[in-house]
Amino acid sequence: MNQAKTSGEPLLSVRKLQVDIAGKRVLRSVDFDVDAGELVVLMGANGSGKSTLALALAGHPRYEVSGTAHLGGQDLLELPVEARARAGLFLSFQAPPDIPGVKNNLFIRTALNAQRASRGEPEIDAYDFLGQAKAGAKRLGLPDAMLARPVNEGFSGGERKRNELLQLALFKPRVALLDEIDSGLDVDGVRALVDLITEMRAQGTAFVVVSHYLHMIEMLEPDRVLRLQDGCISESGDLELARSITAQGFAAAPARQAAPVGA
Repeated sequence: MNQAKTSGEPLLSVRKLQVDIAGKRVLRSVDFDVDAGELVVLMGANGSGKSTLALALAGHPRYEVSGTAHLGGQDLLELPVEARARAGLFLSFQAPPDIPGVKNNLFIRTALNAQRASRGEPEIDAYDFLGQAKAGAKRLGLPDAMLARPVNEGFSGGERKRNELLQLALFKPRVALLDEIDSGLDVDGVRALVDLITEMRAQGTAFVVVSHYLHMIEMLEPDRVLRLQDGCISESGDLELARSITAQGFAAAPARQAAPVGA
């Protein structure tokens, strides 16, 4: 469970978030909070809008978004995509894309230095970065050779997810949105994922994890489990909610009234 929860305003606060895509309303009113060091699991049937929520917070350019979302007091919805990342928001994609022609180590180092510059910190040089990247890759079971290859090009599903975890470990965001990060990972990969998240939570990173993998959810020991249905958070609970959904399915487990935001 969370060991770094702080009093006062939540680190991430979302209120009445609505998202329209190509004229269709996907999310109609989403409300939730996450404190520093907390972990929230988001569950929902296919097409319920889980990925849409994560992409909207990250700044998808083709989404029409209204409502409010604040990260550490900053209005996320008023910021361009790159400023949201510099403010400390991280998104791991459900299906990480290829970036042909851009070497993985150059991509990660450039993004890391952009973050450091926004905080007034000096750039990390290539030598020091490579040392950190190799150590992180080894921990996550990602071969060193992947660092010199174009981003995700020719990577297996599991290697793509481990590469996302490497970025997470090096960027050290304030809030991480992980969209089915366990997909494609083997047993060792899931264990490395849980260990990394546990370590980062202790350092204050907040997590919103989209997953239906009950064993991993139990290993993560979330503070709350949220159910997304009909465009809003229809239910909030603890691990028992995840177990109930897994045992009964979404259709057989009707949502109850959600608990108050942040409860």
